[in-house]
Order: sequence, then structure tokens, then C-alpha cells
Amino acid sequence: MSFNIDRQSQEELNLPGKFRQGSVYNLFNTVKTRGGEQLLDELFKKPLTDETSINDRTAIFRFFQEARLSFPFDVQQYTLMREFCDAGNGSGLPATYFNTILKKSLSVITRDERYKAIIQGLQATIVTLKKCYGFVITLHSLGGPFAERVSAIKKILDSPELQDLLNIDIYRSISLGSIARYDHLLRNSQNNNINEIIRFIAEADVYIAVGNVAASRGFTYAKALPRTANCFHAIDLKHPCISNAVGNDLDMKAGSNMIFLTGANMAGKSTWMKSIGIGMYLAHIGFPVAAKQMEFSIREGIYSSINVADNIGLGYSHFYAEVVRVKNAADATATGKHLLLMFDELFKGTNVKDAYDGTLAVTEAFAEYKNCLFIVSTHIIEVGEVLMNLSNVQLTYMPTVMKGAVPQYTYKLKRGITEDRQGMMIIRNEGILELINN
Repeated sequence: MSFNIDRQSQEELNLPGKFRQGSVYNLFNTVKTRGGEQLLDELFKKPLTDETSINDRTAIFRFFQEARLSFPFDVQQYTLMREFCDAGNGSGLPATYFNTILKKSLSVITRDERYKAIIQGLQATIVTLKKCYGFVITLHSLGGPFAERVSAIKKILDSPELQDLLNIDIYRSISLGSIARYDHLLRNSQNNNINEIIRFIAEADVYIAVGNVAASRGFTYAKALPRTANCFHAIDLKHPCISNAVGNDLDMKAGSNMIFLTGANMAGKSTWMKSIGIGMYLAHIGFPVAAKQMEFSIREGIYSSINVADNIGLGYSHFYAEVVRVKNAADATATGKHLLLMFDELFKGTNVKDAYDGTLAVTEAFAEYKNCLFIVSTHIIEVGEVLMNLSNVQLTYMPTVMKGAVPQYTYKLKRGITEDRQGMMIIRNEGILELINN
């Protein structure tokens, strides 16, 4: 079973993007190595759909966070090690010995840099392996959920070949024969094991970095439950990328699996929906979430419709693009998968009467699917009055507090349907009518 989230949903939640301002990925991208960044990218792209795997991963992140470990490796040395060990060519020891002599000779005659690169790569690898061995010993003494992986790396480092290498003093002269032998060892006969160590260092980089983010921002780890539980509970859930964000509680379960959300513009509806989607996604990759507490049943995908735009290339108006988006969501829901679906301001691209009819009809139809979780927001509060008759629909709203003639927003969720109607007041406050009349 795979987790499905399309490009539009990813972009609406601002999940990926190394170079995208304010992306969730960038929030966690505090790794120090290129290998760590590649692994972080890999984890971010592949949400898990098994509660055991998710809970095992969160346990490892929590372990590193609580251990307060620092990344002990020199990044430049680690990079040299990767470049050196990635350059293996499968040659036997005699061929490696001959090539080493040739490069040594050329370095004297023509100032060829390849022999120097071998020496630098070998030295960097020895230094990094020594630090790795010390790090592994520390982790081994701590036990915990990462112990099996640590034991496997320790077994590799304890092999006679690598122990011989670890005992070398890199500041003393090494014979040409030994250089050739160690070159062959690292880049050929033991190359698979060396790549495992390189991968292990990248893993440590990611676990330490993500644990540090969780500690510095007060994030916690969600508990994954079987998808048949069909629930999503959170206390003080926030948007992780907004400073001083206001948190809200969430309680969705079987028999109460749809939230109908109302509120004025700028009241925080879209941000709250994004907070929910981001929290669910981070939970599925085992990452810490911006909440005091959270548990969720496994989803098979997330589908959002928050910032739907027209499509000039396909000739779609804004309204028709909304219709196509809802149709795609209906197709996904009809498969019987356990999904999280979020719709912000359904059918805002058409007239009020059609928007009312469409929002009511679509919401009532989606409410029939008890295995999915739905959040639907709208300005058309009259729809909520009809939905009161559906037992599985929660009516919630984001309130507006008036300070004189100026609306202010608490961003704190309340039960019921909003009665706020400040649109004309905002228009008057901005002096638009006076500007037009003058």
C-alpha cells in the first residue's frame, strides 16, 4: 500500500522545496552533509503506511533528541571519504598496485594530482572511520531503538581488515604497498560495507538534525494507529512554519469524521486546514509535529483543494477548475481508500445560489463515506444550518472579535456556525466608497 498525495496538494501545503521559502522541508533541512540531505529528501518523498514502521521511526527520532547527541564528524573529511570510496572501479589488487605506482610516478614527473587525491581520500576515510567507531561505541552503550542498526555497523568496524586500518597513524609515512592495499580494501573488497557506514553517518545526521528541530521548537511525536480506527486527535495543533502560531484541538473519529468550518476572511480557516494537512503528512513520515499531543489512524493519501486557480492552458475558468478538482477528489474517495480530504471555500468561482447548492450537495455526498476524514470550509454559513441534521458532521468556526469598528481575529476554534458578517465594514474601513465617489 502506497501513500498518495498529488503535486497540487503538496504545493498547497508547501511541503517540498529546498529553495522554496517557508517550505516544511526547509524547516527540517538543518543537516550538515550532502548524504544527510539526500536521505532527508528520500524520507520526505516516501510517507509510510504501516503504523509499526511509523512508530519505530518516531522512536528513533525521539531517542536521538533525548540523547542530545552532537554530530561528531568533520563535513569536509566525510565528503572526501564519499568521493574517494565512490570512485571504485572493481580492479583486483595487482591492478590497483600498478595504478598506484603509475600515479605516484606521474605526480613526480608531471605534477599529476591523482596520487595526491588518493592520499587525501585515504586519510579522510581513516579519520572518519575512527570518529565513526567512537560514535558507535557511544550509541552502543545507550541501547534504545537504534541498537540493531548500531550493532550492524559495529560488526563491520570490528572486522580485522578495518581494525587494521583504524590503527594507522595518518601522520606517519605509509608504504606504497600499504597504500595500494588499503585503496583496494576501501574501494573494492570492502566497498559495500564502507557504503553502509557512509549511509549510517547520513542517517545519524538526519536523526540528530530533526531531533534538534523538535527540541528547539517544542514539537512532539504522533502515535500511529491502524487505519480502521479512522481517527485523528490532536491537542494544540499548529502550523509548524509560523512563528507564535495559535494552536487548536482536533477530534475526528468514526461517527464524527467531517468538520464543517466557517468564519470570515482572514479569520484563519485556510491556515488551520493547512496545519491539519501538514500535521498528518509529517506524522506519516515519522517526523515531529507542531502539537502537544497527537494520534492518528493511517491514511492512504491526502487530497486538498485550497488554492485552486484557473488554467489558461487547458481553457479552464476558475469555477471549472474547482469542479474538476472536486471530481478528482470524488474519484479518489470512491476507491474505498482511507483518505484525508480538505476543501477550502467550495465553488467560490460562481454565483452565490449555485455555490450554496453545490457546497451543500457535495458536502452531503462526501459525508456518506465513513472511512475518510473530511474538512470543508465556506463563507456560505446557511449550508451549515442544513448540515446540523447529519450526525457525523462537526460544526466549527473561526471567530472575529470587534474592537469598535475594527475586526480582530483570535484564531481559536469554536463550536457552531459563525454569525460574523464584517465584509461591508472592512470595505468602509478602507475608505473604498469615498475614493470612488470622489
